[in-house]
Amino acid sequence: MTIRSRLRTLSEEQMDYSQRAVLKDILSGPRGNLDGPFLAWIHSPELANHAQTLGAFCRYGTRLELRLTELAILVTAAWWQSQAEWQIHEPIARSAGVSDLVIEALKQQVLPEFQRDDERIVYHLGKALYEYRRVDDALYTEAVSTLGEPAVVELTGVFGYYALVAMTLNVFAVRRNGDAPLPFSEPSSC
Repeated sequence: MTIRSRLRTLSEEQMDYSQRAVLKDILSGPRGNLDGPFLAWIHSPELANHAQTLGAFCRYGTRLELRLTELAILVTAAWWQSQAEWQIHEPIARSAGVSDLVIEALKQQVLPEFQRDDERIVYHLGKALYEYRRVDDALYTEAVSTLGEPAVVELTGVFGYYALVAMTLNVFAVRRNGDAPLPFSEPSSC
């Protein structure tokens, strides 16, 4: 599926040495493509380099199950109403084991009915971060007890990284081409 955005398209011939080096790293890494926020970040090779390293860890290297990472990404995509982030990660979350009911509730921005405590904790941790910019002691204690302290540190990083991704995708109107309707209605004006 192709991606479109409001960014000027860069061919490899138009890129400088730093951009080509980052492109090579991205293409040879676990992503294997210049997709999503990397369409924007390649315009700033220093940002792209650091972001792709952090992103590879947040997506593929944490001690969280893929199901929980993808749930955190969908919580973020729904909060930011990031069309492309949702379009890219919704099928991955589903195949990783996030239920259709949870996915639909997130998309509708209503409280999901969780069957698993770890998913409930991930959701509430993300919701607290985005709504209140803090996590209270009770939720923190429950998260550490269930996931472990290192995983809570990494989960916080996942939320932060994918908020950066969502903002990037929203600013540059990155969308997946296709016939499917957008997951979130677009605001009439900003």
